[in-house]
Amino acid sequence: MRRAVIVGAGIAGLAAALRLTRDGWRVLVVERASARRSSGYLVNLLGAGYDAAERLGLLPALTGSALGAFTTVLVRADGRRKFTIPAAVAEAALGPRTLTVFRGDLESALFDAVRDRAEIRFGTTVSTISQDADRVTVVLSDDTTVEADLLVGADGVHSATRTVMFGSGHRVDLPYVVAAFPLTHPVTAVPDSSAATFIGPGRTAALVNLGPHRSSAFFTYRCARPAEELERGPVEALGSAFADVAAGVPEALRRLRDDPAQAYFDQTTQIDVRPWSAGRTVLLGDAAWCVTLFAGHGAALALAGADQLGSALQRHGRDVGAALAAWEAGLRPEVVKRQALARRGMYQYAPPSRFHVWLNDTTIRAITLPGLRTLVRRGIERQSR
Repeated sequence: MRRAVIVGAGIAGLAAALRLTRDGWRVLVVERASARRSSGYLVNLLGAGYDAAERLGLLPALTGSALGAFTTVLVRADGRRKFTIPAAVAEAALGPRTLTVFRGDLESALFDAVRDRAEIRFGTTVSTISQDADRVTVVLSDDTTVEADLLVGADGVHSATRTVMFGSGHRVDLPYVVAAFPLTHPVTAVPDSSAATFIGPGRTAALVNLGPHRSSAFFTYRCARPAEELERGPVEALGSAFADVAAGVPEALRRLRDDPAQAYFDQTTQIDVRPWSAGRTVLLGDAAWCVTLFAGHGAALALAGADQLGSALQRHGRDVGAALAAWEAGLRPEVVKRQALARRGMYQYAPPSRFHVWLNDTTIRAITLPGLRTLVRRGIERQSR
């Protein structure tokens, strides 16, 4: 039986564990965190991501937590409404083979599917890695040594596996920070089953109200020194960047003060590693290609990448090197496209001027016109292939 060690118990790592165990691999997943973590932002599974979720058998578990389409209200800084995007517009634009869930619910579905198939060790890291033509040997922080046929580094944008095996210098840091956190109870300023979104020069704030334990907050803004913003922490940094924004933002930030650790708060970074593999070690998900939240396909790419990795390994049998090369050749063009779309997406989430805000508003208004919905859906479908 072939054996794999997977570093990271996020979406990419758990999806890889699920796929490989279904293909007969013996899998060990190690995770630095002491327990599972949840995050409050929404992820869309469409195109190859939806297909992968279907093949991995995740759709039945995800259907119950699917958020469905909801109304979005674009607002001004003082909370006054600009215009409304009805739920039907998003539903028509995205099409039927789409699933919107919270990231934490997707990770829970993956964990539940794989926990009886693979060994998962929390609070464990990789100390050393060595490999030859026949095996990769990993020494873990709990002083155990594991020999495997494959090592998968799925430990995120700050991947230690990437640093050890591929060196530093693969980060493309962008002048933005992103924050997201769950809202146990929705803020009162946002109507039920809707989202309130403020987009101004250099920043966006979005609050989603889908009921208790189904609501969340998302913020992003441009800044000259992201590292200094991270040192300030999410409460102080967001409080300063959005001090003049109403529409429920003050209430959401007051909630954040009670538990700042619940927030995902990080600099916006893309990863560019070429190639993604070295010998029997391969990077997967954000560790290999982080496209950023601006791309909107991070979770879908993680699922699709894991599923396609399993397919390549299955096709090439014991020839791990050939499998990894074929897998990367098939997936890299999609990743490059998503990263380019993310860089253009910065103008949507953090428009550089009031003119760009107006241009975005005009485009969004046009999408709400019935005659354009089909065209929008076809464009999304083309981008999702």
